[in-house]
Amino acid sequence: MSAILPHITLESGKNPRHSIIWLHGLGADGGDFVPVADELKLPVAVRYIFPDAPMRPVTINGGMVMRAWYDIVSPSMAAQQDAAGIRASQSLIEALIAQEVQRNIAPGNIFLAGFSQGGAVALHTALRHSVPLGGVLALSTYLPLADKAAGEALAGTRDTPIFMAHGRSDPVIPYVLGAGSRDVLLGIGYTVDWHEYAMQHSVCEEELRDIEVWLAHQVK
Repeated sequence: MSAILPHITLESGKNPRHSIIWLHGLGADGGDFVPVADELKLPVAVRYIFPDAPMRPVTINGGMVMRAWYDIVSPSMAAQQDAAGIRASQSLIEALIAQEVQRNIAPGNIFLAGFSQGGAVALHTALRHSVPLGGVLALSTYLPLADKAAGEALAGTRDTPIFMAHGRSDPVIPYVLGAGSRDVLLGIGYTVDWHEYAMQHSVCEEELRDIEVWLAHQVK
């Protein structure tokens, strides 16, 4: 099993029975989405896990070393994908899932959430997890290695609900890539709750309220 990544843990109440592992975007860190979680009002206690991605050189940023879930070689996210890096991050997230299972959180009560690059890893991992998870929040992101998804996705994971959100004016991960990823997921049997907003590469208040409603329904 992979080593456990450094992470921030936040519990919204006593004795949580649900966990959300929330993955930040390129160059950020685990603290990036702590304020977002603080804003979500859910009907049950939740444990939030905010891991730090490993430090690695990122080709598109001139080889600068930063927190990244995988390398990005081209401005076109779907081109020249770092399959080895994506799969390595999958293993790191699997270790965090296993940690929560050891804490007596049922896999069906564990959610993966992620923004941008973190959302890509969340989707990739959830499709390949040995048992269905509670759900995936995939924000301003895309499905990496989409051409391999149909062959590698495990049958049971098609019961994992997916919330996808994207800005119509996103200059980093184009709207068409996000919408195309949604269509791939629908085409291989997943249920996707799709939301789009008048924003760029960010998170907006309307989106937070939609996430809150969706999560509240899933954690009942």
